[in-house]
Amino acid sequence: LNGRPEKLPDVCYSWWVLSSLAIIGRLHWLDGAALAAFILRCQDADDGGFADRPGDVADVYHTFFALCGLAFLKHPTLERIDPAYALSERVLRRMRLPVVGDGGVAEQRGGD
Repeated sequence: LNGRPEKLPDVCYSWWVLSSLAIIGRLHWLDGAALAAFILRCQDADDGGFADRPGDVADVYHTFFALCGLAFLKHPTLERIDPAYALSERVLRRMRLPVVGDGGVAEQRGGD
């Protein structure tokens, strides 16, 4: 994904685009498998973390947004992430805050 014409793909756009699509209930508009593959190619297997694109240096910013992107794509080792708060849905339930689901409707859920 890229954010504007002539900008190279950047893993952080997995967050910006997927969170927006989740809020409006349109995650299915993207090829999730292709996006997940791109995100995973940005991972630094030696030092950990994720970079903006494959082969670049990993940093905290891109690592956070890469993990959020993978969570939206339902990666099996990650908790669901809320698109409005960028926190896990479990944390929001514990805080008794509304959770925005995949359908884009905020729901009040009880605490754990």
